[in-house]
Amino acid sequence: MFPFFFDRTIVLLIPALILAIYAQSKVRGAYAKFSRVRSMRGLTGAQVARSLLDAHGLQGVKIEERPGTLSDHYDPLKRVLRLSSGVYRSDSIAAVGVAAHETGHAIQHKLGYLPLKLRSSFVPVANFGSSLALPLFLIGFLFRFPTLMDVGILFFSLAVLFHIVTLPVEFNASQRALALLSQGGYLSHQEVSSARSMLNAAAWTYVAAATMAIMQLVRLLLLRGSRE
Repeated sequence: MFPFFFDRTIVLLIPALILAIYAQSKVRGAYAKFSRVRSMRGLTGAQVARSLLDAHGLQGVKIEERPGTLSDHYDPLKRVLRLSSGVYRSDSIAAVGVAAHETGHAIQHKLGYLPLKLRSSFVPVANFGSSLALPLFLIGFLFRFPTLMDVGILFFSLAVLFHIVTLPVEFNASQRALALLSQGGYLSHQEVSSARSMLNAAAWTYVAAATMAIMQLVRLLLLRGSRE
């Protein structure tokens, strides 16, 4: 990215980078594995999501199919649950697990789950901050303008907070999903165990993202100190 990113502090990012590569490999491997295993009940991801939403009084939440792989998400502003084609149309354990996880976010929204509220409020600020943080810091670093570096660090800190707040939101959604799938009989005990393995693998991607953001912030603080 920027020249100063190749100084000796870059070693701080190596463990986080390794974790990120491991996490991506793990989740893709788990998704590919359980995408080939059909659930016993034969319900598609869309059918499971619709059933769970309706059971929790969320008939107003729409379900939309979207292209891509692992592009599934719940939009709290539009109250839409978007499922990738591989989840929407498939009756695999992976599809059912992902659909239930995203439904967990819709349930969080209905219940006013505090971490989800915090994350939603952070989205515009984090997007704005992450796009400006590094350019501002670079300019301040190159021209020895401490105030600009501090502003860049402040903006980047907001992005770090977003990643940290995301962790309980995602872990809670997975816990809800597994409980709902088990209690509702959507998956057998063995299938729930498989779904848990896949969702746990997905959780590592959020841990890796938070770790990378934190270590990048540490680097910015060290670089800021070198300009004193």
